[in-house]
Amino acid sequence: MIYVLEDDSSILELVLYALSSQKMEAQGFDNARDFDKAMSQKLPSLIVLDIMLPNENGLSILKRLKEKSKTRNIPIIILSALGSEYDKIKGLDFGADDYLSKPFSALELLARIRALLRRCDSLDFGDLVLGELTLSPKRHMITLQGKEIKLTLKEFELLAFLMKNPDRTFSREELLEIVWGYEYSSETRTIDMHINTLRNKLESFGARIETVRGVGYKLNAHI
Repeated sequence: MIYVLEDDSSILELVLYALSSQKMEAQGFDNARDFDKAMSQKLPSLIVLDIMLPNENGLSILKRLKEKSKTRNIPIIILSALGSEYDKIKGLDFGADDYLSKPFSALELLARIRALLRRCDSLDFGDLVLGELTLSPKRHMITLQGKEIKLTLKEFELLAFLMKNPDRTFSREELLEIVWGYEYSSETRTIDMHINTLRNKLESFGARIETVRGVGYKLNAHI
């Protein structure tokens, strides 16, 4: 089940139609109250969330979902008319797993939804350890010096991929295709934003994620 919270009826109908055309079960809401009621009864596998909503801002909803243990790991895609780089960074910092600016292509939204759902099912490997950092896919947990670090699904997957491939340099396009599961080369800044938030959340360990000028990024295993 996919929940779509969007107050614009035409966009809500478009998204629900696109999902149903792909045999994806979905339920739409145009206000936070009805959305919260549904969340209390059944948790979805993914949420598509608008930012500019009546009564409660979408970022506020996003923040409280990510603060609760039972909803923290539900992947969330933001749909927003606020398409500046600052707005995208803010959404990712609040815990969104992806961010799509309006107007958007229904086909691209479907591709991103499928990629996120596919990635949720692919975290099947043992714990990864690098120095004082431990990544546990089964518990969806990161610990640094024994302290838990909260990451979004995409941040978690990006870090896991880099930890599985230490000291290898990957271009932004490669990371988009491998971690996101599809190509959207015009959005390579998405990688930069996720890398920046990862570095900040990982504190001193974040310095291990190095920028390789003119190429991309790598995780240094030997600092």
